[in-house]
Amino acid sequence: MDDSGIVDLFWARNQDAIAETDKKYGPYCRQISYNILRSAQDADECVNDAWLKAWNAMPPQRPQKLQAFLGKIVRNLSLDRWDRDRAGKRGGGQTALLLSELSDCVPAPQTVEKALDDAAITAAISAWLRQQTPKNRVAFVRRYWYADTTAQVARQVGLTEGGVKSLLHRLRESLRNHLEQEGIVL
Repeated sequence: MDDSGIVDLFWARNQDAIAETDKKYGPYCRQISYNILRSAQDADECVNDAWLKAWNAMPPQRPQKLQAFLGKIVRNLSLDRWDRDRAGKRGGGQTALLLSELSDCVPAPQTVEKALDDAAITAAISAWLRQQTPKNRVAFVRRYWYADTTAQVARQVGLTEGGVKSLLHRLRESLRNHLEQEGIVL
Protein backbone atom coordinates (compact mmCIF):
# COMPACT_ATOMS: atom_id res chain seq x y z
CA MET A 1 0.00 0.00 0.00
CA ASP A 2 1.29 3.48 -0.79
CA ASP A 3 1.77 6.20 1.82
CA SER A 4 -1.29 8.23 0.88
CA GLY A 5 -3.43 5.12 1.29
CA ILE A 6 -1.98 4.50 4.74
CA VAL A 7 -2.58 8.12 5.75
CA ASP A 8 -6.15 7.85 4.45
CA LEU A 9 -6.64 4.80 6.72
CA PHE A 10 -5.43 6.84 9.71
CA TRP A 11 -7.79 9.66 8.79
CA ALA A 12 -10.68 7.21 8.44
CA ARG A 13 -9.74 5.82 11.90
CA ASN A 14 -9.40 2.38 10.32
CA GLN A 15 -7.35 0.05 12.50
CA ASP A 16 -5.77 -1.45 9.38
CA ALA A 17 -3.64 1.70 9.34
CA ILE A 18 -1.48 0.26 12.13
CA ALA A 19 -1.01 -3.10 10.41
CA GLU A 20 -0.17 -1.47 7.06
CA THR A 21 2.22 0.97 8.73
CA ASP A 22 3.97 -1.83 10.57
CA LYS A 23 4.20 -3.91 7.42
CA LYS A 24 5.75 -1.09 5.39
CA TYR A 25 7.75 0.86 8.00
CA GLY A 26 8.15 -1.51 10.96
CA PRO A 27 11.68 -2.70 10.08
CA TYR A 28 12.81 0.86 9.28
CA CYS A 29 11.51 2.23 12.58
CA ARG A 30 12.80 -0.72 14.62
CA GLN A 31 16.28 -0.21 13.18
CA ILE A 32 16.28 3.47 14.14
CA SER A 33 15.17 2.63 17.66
CA TYR A 34 17.56 -0.32 18.01
CA ASN A 35 20.51 1.82 16.91
CA ILE A 36 19.77 4.18 19.80
CA LEU A 37 18.71 1.73 22.49
CA ARG A 38 20.64 -1.44 21.57
CA SER A 39 17.74 -3.54 22.81
CA ALA A 40 15.29 -5.29 20.50
CA GLN A 41 12.62 -5.39 23.20
CA ASP A 42 12.93 -1.68 23.97
CA ALA A 43 12.95 -0.91 20.24
CA ASP A 44 9.71 -2.87 19.77
CA GLU A 45 8.09 -0.93 22.62
CA CYS A 46 9.16 2.40 21.14
CA VAL A 47 7.84 1.42 17.72
CA ASN A 48 4.50 0.40 19.22
CA ASP A 49 4.40 3.73 21.06
CA ALA A 50 5.19 5.46 17.76
CA TRP A 51 2.18 3.82 16.10
CA LEU A 52 -0.01 5.15 18.93
CA LYS A 53 1.48 8.64 18.54
CA ALA A 54 0.88 8.49 14.79
CA TRP A 55 -2.71 7.36 15.42
CA ASN A 56 -3.26 10.32 17.75
CA ALA A 57 -1.56 12.78 15.39
CA MET A 58 -3.59 11.88 12.28
CA PRO A 59 -5.90 13.72 12.06
CA PRO A 60 -5.33 16.67 12.34
CA GLN A 61 -1.87 16.24 10.77
CA ARG A 62 -1.52 14.85 7.27
CA PRO A 63 2.18 14.11 6.82
CA GLN A 64 3.56 14.64 3.32
CA LYS A 65 6.41 12.19 3.90
CA LEU A 66 5.12 9.37 6.07
CA GLN A 67 8.51 7.67 6.40
CA ALA A 68 10.16 10.82 7.75
CA PHE A 69 7.15 11.53 10.00
CA LEU A 70 7.30 8.05 11.55
CA GLY A 71 11.10 8.06 11.74
CA LYS A 72 11.07 11.31 13.68
CA ILE A 73 8.45 10.02 16.12
CA VAL A 74 10.29 6.75 16.81
CA ARG A 75 13.66 8.51 17.07
CA ASN A 76 12.32 11.01 19.62
CA LEU A 77 10.63 8.28 21.63
CA SER A 78 13.83 6.22 21.58
CA LEU A 79 15.95 9.16 22.72
CA ASP A 80 13.45 9.85 25.51
CA ARG A 81 13.64 6.19 26.52
CA TRP A 82 17.43 6.31 26.43
CA ASP A 83 17.42 9.39 28.69
CA ARG A 84 15.02 7.69 31.09
CA ASP A 85 17.11 4.50 31.19
CA ARG A 86 20.34 6.44 31.61
CA ALA A 87 18.90 8.43 34.50
CA GLY A 88 18.03 5.13 36.15
CA LYS A 89 21.58 3.78 35.60
CA ARG A 90 20.19 1.05 33.35
CA GLY A 91 21.09 2.33 29.93
CA GLY A 92 24.09 2.13 27.69
CA GLY A 93 24.68 1.91 24.00
CA GLN A 94 26.16 4.46 21.72
CA THR A 95 23.84 7.40 22.18
CA ALA A 96 26.23 8.88 24.76
CA LEU A 97 29.04 8.46 22.25
CA LEU A 98 27.01 10.17 19.51
CA LEU A 99 26.13 13.07 21.77
CA SER A 100 29.72 13.46 22.95
CA GLU A 101 30.96 13.45 19.33
CA LEU A 102 28.61 16.30 18.48
CA SER A 103 29.07 18.26 21.71
CA ASP A 104 31.74 20.55 20.23
CA CYS A 105 29.74 21.55 17.17
CA VAL A 106 26.14 21.74 18.40
CA PRO A 107 25.01 24.21 21.06
CA ALA A 108 23.86 22.97 24.44
CA PRO A 109 20.07 22.96 24.87
CA GLN A 110 20.02 25.62 27.57
CA THR A 111 22.13 27.93 25.39
CA VAL A 112 19.86 27.34 22.43
CA GLU A 113 16.73 28.16 24.41
CA LYS A 114 18.26 31.42 25.65
CA ALA A 115 20.05 32.54 22.49
CA LEU A 116 18.26 31.16 19.44
CA ASP A 117 15.12 29.70 18.12
CA ASP A 118 15.37 25.98 17.28
CA ALA A 119 14.22 26.75 13.75
CA ALA A 120 17.31 28.90 13.14
CA ILE A 121 19.63 26.07 14.16
CA THR A 122 17.70 23.59 12.05
CA ALA A 123 17.91 25.91 9.06
CA ALA A 124 21.65 26.42 9.55
CA ILE A 125 22.33 22.69 9.81
CA SER A 126 20.13 21.98 6.78
CA ALA A 127 21.96 24.65 4.76
CA TRP A 128 25.29 23.13 5.80
CA LEU A 129 24.12 19.62 4.85
CA ARG A 130 23.02 20.85 1.40
CA GLN A 131 26.57 22.11 0.81
CA GLN A 132 28.06 18.67 1.47
CA THR A 133 28.76 16.00 -1.13
CA PRO A 134 26.23 13.17 -1.25
CA LYS A 135 28.73 10.79 0.41
CA ASN A 136 29.43 13.25 3.23
CA ARG A 137 25.72 13.93 3.70
CA VAL A 138 24.92 10.20 3.87
CA ALA A 139 27.75 9.54 6.35
CA PHE A 140 26.68 12.40 8.63
CA VAL A 141 22.96 11.62 8.57
CA ARG A 142 23.44 7.85 8.95
CA ARG A 143 25.69 8.40 11.97
CA TYR A 144 23.92 11.23 13.75
CA TRP A 145 20.29 10.80 12.75
CA TYR A 146 19.97 7.04 12.35
CA ALA A 147 22.69 6.29 14.97
CA ASP A 148 24.42 3.79 12.70
CA THR A 149 27.77 2.46 13.91
CA THR A 150 30.89 3.64 12.13
CA ALA A 151 31.17 0.14 10.62
CA GLN A 152 27.65 0.44 9.16
CA VAL A 153 28.42 3.89 7.79
CA ALA A 154 31.68 2.59 6.29
CA ARG A 155 29.76 -0.10 4.37
CA GLN A 156 27.26 2.45 3.09
CA VAL A 157 29.77 5.02 1.85
CA GLY A 158 32.53 2.67 0.75
CA LEU A 159 35.25 3.69 3.21
CA THR A 160 37.16 1.92 5.93
CA GLU A 161 35.98 2.39 9.47
CA GLY A 162 39.02 4.57 10.16
CA GLY A 163 38.21 6.60 7.05
CA VAL A 164 34.69 7.16 8.33
CA LYS A 165 35.97 8.30 11.72
CA SER A 166 38.26 10.81 10.01
CA LEU A 167 35.48 11.95 7.69
CA LEU A 168 33.06 12.43 10.59
CA HIS A 169 35.69 14.40 12.52
CA ARG A 170 36.19 16.74 9.55
CA LEU A 171 32.42 17.07 9.10
CA ARG A 172 31.90 17.98 12.76
CA GLU A 173 34.63 20.63 12.48
CA SER A 174 33.03 21.96 9.30
CA LEU A 175 29.61 22.09 10.97
CA ARG A 176 31.02 23.85 14.02
CA ASN A 177 32.69 26.46 11.81
CA HIS A 178 29.51 26.92 9.78
CA LEU A 179 27.38 27.42 12.89
CA GLU A 180 29.88 29.93 14.29
CA GLN A 181 29.79 31.85 10.98
CA GLU A 182 26.01 31.91 11.24
CA GLY A 183 26.31 33.51 14.66
CA ILE A 184 25.16 30.48 16.63
CA VAL A 185 26.87 30.42 20.02
CA LEU A 186 28.40 27.05 20.82
